[in-house]
Amino acid sequence: MVGPRRRRALLVAASCVYAAAVWWMTLRPSIYDERTGGILRRVLHALAGWPGTAWVSFDVLEFAANVIMFLPLGVLFVAWRRPWWQGIAAGVVVSASIETVQLLFLPTRVADVRDVVANTLGAAIGVAAALRVSRWIDRSQESHNRRHRKLIDTSAQ
Repeated sequence: MVGPRRRRALLVAASCVYAAAVWWMTLRPSIYDERTGGILRRVLHALAGWPGTAWVSFDVLEFAANVIMFLPLGVLFVAWRRPWWQGIAAGVVVSASIETVQLLFLPTRVADVRDVVANTLGAAIGVAAALRVSRWIDRSQESHNRRHRKLIDTSAQ
């Protein structure tokens, strides 16, 4: 078990790394270079050549990437023991802020309301997953504690 000071330090570090990663992905003048673009084109071409994945387009891939990028935000809010709805609200606020900065200050980027939807969905899924895991851990610890107490009570008799 991690003590409260160490837990806080780990959460601060994780939050900073996550914030830096989101800044790097969303607020640079260009999302990717030619090499990355070439890899993306080859992946999409390969997916288009197989009937099971022919439906995967750049828009679908971008939406999924935006969802995945905001999953950690929801997880972090639960880890910080904030109310669940604040994690989802943060997804809306952070995403809308990013899109506004892109619209006003980054002419090479495209601000899109679909990104706000995808990012918010990602934060919501992150909150839901973290709450589920947290409840599972709590139940597991409670069960362990009951068994442990029963064992101590039995051996004391």
